[in-house]
Amino acid sequence: MVTAPLRLAKADYIPSEQMPVAVAERTPQSSFPPHVHEFNEIVLVWRGNGLHVMNDRPWPVTCGDIFYLHADDCHSYESVQDLVLDNIIYCPERFQLALDWQQLLPARNEGCWRLTTRGMALARGVIKQLEVESRKSDLLSRQLTEALFLQLALILQRHRYASDLPWQLPEGEQLDLLMAAIQGHIASPFDLATFCLQHRLSERALKQLFRQQTGMTIGHYLRQLQLCQAKYLLRSGDLLIGEVASRCGFDDSNYFSVVFTRETGLTPSAWRQRFISGGEAHRLHNAKG
Repeated sequence: MVTAPLRLAKADYIPSEQMPVAVAERTPQSSFPPHVHEFNEIVLVWRGNGLHVMNDRPWPVTCGDIFYLHADDCHSYESVQDLVLDNIIYCPERFQLALDWQQLLPARNEGCWRLTTRGMALARGVIKQLEVESRKSDLLSRQLTEALFLQLALILQRHRYASDLPWQLPEGEQLDLLMAAIQGHIASPFDLATFCLQHRLSERALKQLFRQQTGMTIGHYLRQLQLCQAKYLLRSGDLLIGEVASRCGFDDSNYFSVVFTRETGLTPSAWRQRFISGGEAHRLHNAKG
């Protein structure tokens, strides 16, 4: 029996019926079951790591990740470790400024974005102001809250980049350069020494910076990306296990099965069978044989 997700109400997070925006600080964010909202939400991750499952697709998250969620997007948090984030809650129907918000905020189901280090610093300052003003209920505070939300939306638009696409990042954004490079090597080996030589960076210092900001090693982060991609491919397509392994950076499908089983508690085949019908499972089993 499938349990319906929790539904979070506006009144529990935005006490004033007129206020369009609120900030829900999560320091830390604990594991949280699947839920939907009566409001839209922007999630900005500041520190730590965990697994964010959005509309049944898992995403490994750490500092700099951004998610734009609509009211009926279902998401949850799992396997969290010192995860610190802010939820920017907003109700589009309460906005008073005559703006095309669809042009300022990404369309739904566009996956995960990342924010540059410079963008994180700018966004953090605006969010602190937004948190103060959104707790009030007078007209001026409501207007200022919406203006601050507009400022935040513009900062995110200017400083974000798609995590799964090549991007020219500003010089000096060491962590962002590294994140973009790692996410571009899910299906192929990533050589940190070569990357550091190419960008004239200290390998030791970069490892320390990554561990400090994310709470995990570079190798662990890459492995989480590979496993999340494997979960998505196993659930959403009919690729053979060996093909999934290859697309996720594993040359040996047996080793892939060992790693996947160790991390999830299920074999790749058992994971897939959770999401497909009996007839389709039988077809895939025959094709594999």
